[in-house]
Amino acid sequence: MNVKKIALFITLVFVTSFAVFKISHELNKEDTPPPKKTAPKEANVFHYEKNAPQLAYLKTAAVEVGQVPTTEALQGAIVYNDDLTSKITTPIAGRVTKIFAQIGDKVKLGQPLVMIDSPDFGQANADLMKSESDLTLKNQAFERAKTLYEGEVIAKKEFENAEADLKQARAEHERALNRLKNYGVSKNNNFMLSTKVAGIVTERQVNPGSEVSPNNMNPLFVVSDPKKLWVNVEIPEKDLDKVHVKQHLKIEASAYPTEIFQATVIMISKVLNPDTRRVIIRCSLDNPDEKLKPEMYVYATPLDDEAILAHVPNDAVITEGVKNFVFIEKSPGEIEKRLVKVAFQGHKDTYISEGLHEAEQVVITGTLLLNSEFTEN
Repeated sequence: MNVKKIALFITLVFVTSFAVFKISHELNKEDTPPPKKTAPKEANVFHYEKNAPQLAYLKTAAVEVGQVPTTEALQGAIVYNDDLTSKITTPIAGRVTKIFAQIGDKVKLGQPLVMIDSPDFGQANADLMKSESDLTLKNQAFERAKTLYEGEVIAKKEFENAEADLKQARAEHERALNRLKNYGVSKNNNFMLSTKVAGIVTERQVNPGSEVSPNNMNPLFVVSDPKKLWVNVEIPEKDLDKVHVKQHLKIEASAYPTEIFQATVIMISKVLNPDTRRVIIRCSLDNPDEKLKPEMYVYATPLDDEAILAHVPNDAVITEGVKNFVFIEKSPGEIEKRLVKVAFQGHKDTYISEGLHEAEQVVITGTLLLNSEFTEN
């Protein structure tokens, strides 16, 4: 009897527990909200949280447009513009006694630069004064001979001799005068060396007391306009058809890595260097701020005057097989991996013919990190 009661009690407990479990499960099922549907991800787009650590390694820049290069960057050298430059040497030997111009001074045409004490110049002055005196005497003798000849006092031969002496004196005076004009007219031994062009004194290779002569290897002064320079560029013969007169070039100097200067082709040499297989092209360069200096080495890139494309730094482009990609920041934390078509790649920039637009924000630093994350996901 006791056994039956115990079995009945256990059964009631089991049935009651099952009922309680069933009711509780149904109630919990009603309280649990249905799972949210996640929006499908856009292809080739990665989303980062606002404070994601990866964003600290990324740097972006706006896409710019510009003329497309026709060749790789070429080596060039900045030189003086010879049309506006005078390398001044002395035509006479002597000793410098006074200097009138310093480097950086602006000088006018004919302005004295230096005074030279020269015995040769003094002798040239003496020769001129002697020829002037002789010419005066010979002219007076000729006038007397002419009067006497017309009065039939002297023979024709004497008149002709006086005439010949006058012509000789005139020639000697002309020679002495022209010689002095080559130096600069003066009445003493102090020779004034002056500039033949207006501009800025860019070089000075003389000091007070220096002995100078026409045999000096270096010019005493260089006067030029530093705002107008030339760039000599060597171009391989295989690229000769890619340059022409009046074509524009992009000039880059290591001294100013973030600046671009503009030059224009003004001359293409008619001669090919047989050793280097290169041709010299000369370009005019405006230098209003005088940042560029003669003898600087630069990179010169000929540009296509008609083709204008978007361009980005080379580090912004990822190459996978035969395809090229860039990463575009569509909005903060939203990065798109985009397929692009490369038209030209130089030593610094890549020019894109398809897939990019001006002012879009392209990732220029951290592209390898981004690409690895895109690959993993």
